[in-house]
Amino acid sequence: MSRRVSPENRRERRARRRLSARERGAAFLMVLGALTILTVMLTELQDESSAELAGALQARDAVVAEYAAKSGANLGRLLLAAEPTIRKAVGPIMMMMFKGQAPQIPVWDFADRVLGVFSDETGAQAFAQFSGLDVSQGKNLGLTGAHFELKVVDEDSKINANVRASEFSKVRLVAQLSSLMLGPQYDPLFERKDADGNYSDRQTICSALIDWTDPDQETQLCDPTSTTAQQMPAEDSYYELLKVPYTRKNAPFDSFQELHRVRGFSDDFWATFIDPDPDKPEKRTMTVWGAAEGVNINTAAPQTLLALVCSNALNSPPRMCTDPMEAQKFLTLVTLARSFTMGAPPFGSPKAFVSTLKGKGILGPMFVAAGLEPVTLDSEENAMKAMTTESKVFSLYAVGVVKSGKRESRVATHTVVDFRGAPPPGQETNPDPTGSGTGTATGTATGTTGSSPGASTQEGVGSPLTRAIEASPAGNVVYFRID
Repeated sequence: MSRRVSPENRRERRARRRLSARERGAAFLMVLGALTILTVMLTELQDESSAELAGALQARDAVVAEYAAKSGANLGRLLLAAEPTIRKAVGPIMMMMFKGQAPQIPVWDFADRVLGVFSDETGAQAFAQFSGLDVSQGKNLGLTGAHFELKVVDEDSKINANVRASEFSKVRLVAQLSSLMLGPQYDPLFERKDADGNYSDRQTICSALIDWTDPDQETQLCDPTSTTAQQMPAEDSYYELLKVPYTRKNAPFDSFQELHRVRGFSDDFWATFIDPDPDKPEKRTMTVWGAAEGVNINTAAPQTLLALVCSNALNSPPRMCTDPMEAQKFLTLVTLARSFTMGAPPFGSPKAFVSTLKGKGILGPMFVAAGLEPVTLDSEENAMKAMTTESKVFSLYAVGVVKSGKRESRVATHTVVDFRGAPPPGQETNPDPTGSGTGTATGTATGTTGSSPGASTQEGVGSPLTRAIEASPAGNVVYFRID
């Protein structure tokens, strides 16, 4: 006998089943939502952890790369300091070649290959091919997990924008700047407005550059044909009328980038006359760190050399100063002449270079045979004063590289080193007892003669500041930048 269920009970059971289904659905949604939230949180946590780990690895690699770059720069300083020793070793051969005193050897042009053995395996192979030496048995050579790339640039091979205080130096800089911009092919560059909506011709830009550094408040007249100092009225208010005004510095440039603040130094002007190839700083025509009174004729860029020649032949300028085709011929011949010497300096002295311009000497007949007319200088004596074969200030561009999987960390450093007064390696400079800071190089690195830094301080000879600024065999750093 079946048990009958009342309609009320059936409705109650159905209601319970519907409620239970809703509860199960709500529970499912709650679980699904919780899983979604947890997934998002875990994904974000994983991303943050991965980013923090990548940042930590990047910071670690950047530190290693920075010290690899500094190692390359210090090795470059060591190579430059050793140049006098190298020159002395090959002096007899150089004296036979140049029939006189041996000129400075541009060892810095081979820095990447000479110092490659201290970098990595690839650098060691380049050194072995360059020197013919077997370095496979060497120990503790090179870096582990990093390497450096080094390029050394001679700053004394460029036109120095930091004019000296003498009027003669101003006149010479005016002539060099004017000659650099002389060619008629550059006329369109000075016939259009710059980024500030102003016109700046050759003389205006030349005056602006000199007025930026000289301490007076008078505009320098850039007339390269004048041999006497000429002044114009008070400096104009060009910088004060700009959208973002500023004043002239009236002091020497501290960095190369500061040249961008001078009137007329637009991007087009910069790429044409200042830094035509940023990846090749040796092609720069100007500097703010030069130490020599003249331009190094053995290492100057061909365009700088052309400006140097034209600045000393303004009374009767040769065709290569006014004809773009003749100028290109001169640039090509200079490049070929340097390739013939295979790294050796082509000129033993400024007199040899002047002789070449006249069509004489070893290279002069080659220039004449190529169709380049001999150059008549306004004053050979003044021209040779504007030339040198000895450089003292160098820029060391070092890049430290660390590779970790597909990631590569690169840190670039720029170090400018001044070797004026630097004693030979192995000697130390004792401070002057008078405190004038002009010490003498005595003793050896082992300290068998001369006083140690600590002893000199205790005895009252010199001061820590004096010893800090005295000349070092590795030169004195006058500028440093890290990117």
